[in-house]
Amino acid sequence: MMPRRDKIRTSKSTPMDETMHAYDQAAESYRVAWAQMLDASTRAAKSGEVLGQTQRDEVQIAETPADEVFRVDKVRVFRYRPIAKVRKDLAPVLICYGLFGRQTMIDLQDDRSMVRNMLAQGVDVYVVDWGTPTRADQYLSLDDYIDFYLRSCVEHLVEENGGRPINLFGICEGGTFAVALAALEPKLFSGLALAITPVDFDGEPEKFWPGEGFLNTWFKNLEEEDIDRLIDTYGMLPGAMTGVVFSSLTPINSMTKYNLGIARMEGDKAAILNFLRMEKWIADRPDHPGRAAKQWLTNLYQRNELTRGEFEVTGRKVDLTKIACPVLNIYAEQDHIIPVSCSKALGRFVKPKLYEEIGFPGGHVGVFVSRKAQGVVAGGICEWLDRMGKGAKSKPAGKKTSTKKKK
Repeated sequence: MMPRRDKIRTSKSTPMDETMHAYDQAAESYRVAWAQMLDASTRAAKSGEVLGQTQRDEVQIAETPADEVFRVDKVRVFRYRPIAKVRKDLAPVLICYGLFGRQTMIDLQDDRSMVRNMLAQGVDVYVVDWGTPTRADQYLSLDDYIDFYLRSCVEHLVEENGGRPINLFGICEGGTFAVALAALEPKLFSGLALAITPVDFDGEPEKFWPGEGFLNTWFKNLEEEDIDRLIDTYGMLPGAMTGVVFSSLTPINSMTKYNLGIARMEGDKAAILNFLRMEKWIADRPDHPGRAAKQWLTNLYQRNELTRGEFEVTGRKVDLTKIACPVLNIYAEQDHIIPVSCSKALGRFVKPKLYEEIGFPGGHVGVFVSRKAQGVVAGGICEWLDRMGKGAKSKPAGKKTSTKKKK
């Protein structure tokens, strides 16, 4: 009987023994790799079968019923239909998303809907819909969006609320709009909630974690004439272009989500539908009005005028210390688009007794679409509103100001 090769190696091995050992190792590696490939293929096939059977009408987003209650030009305000008794002790909440995406992200699907969570707690919820800007809107500025459109929406709800101030919930770029308007017109607001909102467009680069702050760096390294050339060519900042920029911030995920990502779902239809709903939201990216985009990139990202007290809206400087209502500032700890320090900077300007923060252990979009966010973020907002509702009754916001468009 021939001795085992491992016994031979314990004494003196021969070249043949070493060769056979290497062969055994290679064969085992090949076997493992082949098994993994077969397993991955099986999982991918399951997901492919589900994808092939999925119908377009199964992938719907933003299905919570809402009714239009106000309109000015393309901008509309919708009121979500209550699903619980509306609490009269809470001021209405107006949600303001930015111009780089759609507000539909806050109502992606039934079990991942910030809107439904708030409605279930008796909150009266409204949302701003900016419409779809075209080249006809290329000369609209941040002045128009902040001090005319958003202000008009707020003033309408204040009037509908018996002249009493309302709560404004600003998200991302819409949060920056909200911060500016709250500083300019503090009497209109009983509370200001923010999520993933840039305030300090420099942040603290020395504290950025790997992968954080790439967008800030990229924008700051653009030459002003390059920005002008881009906007002047298209009249707008194309949504397709901003989509590519955001995707490039996470290149590995962007390259693998349609193959490895889907394969890992192993045919789980619920997971695949979640994925497709998210992709539907990502694909619906409108163009950003050109003049406002120039201001966003130049005055804010490059010059950081907001925290320096130099940013002007319709000739008035925005002084963040003028914010006089309670503020809840929500940031994402792994946000690769808006660095944590860019959001938390607001705390330097608001009185400590008015200011609260919630740090969400996730990424930029996960603040709204992850399961965890429904408890941490939506729950945090509802608790914050509840505390305000149990406080002193709000006073009338004063005489309604004009909503005539400024020339």
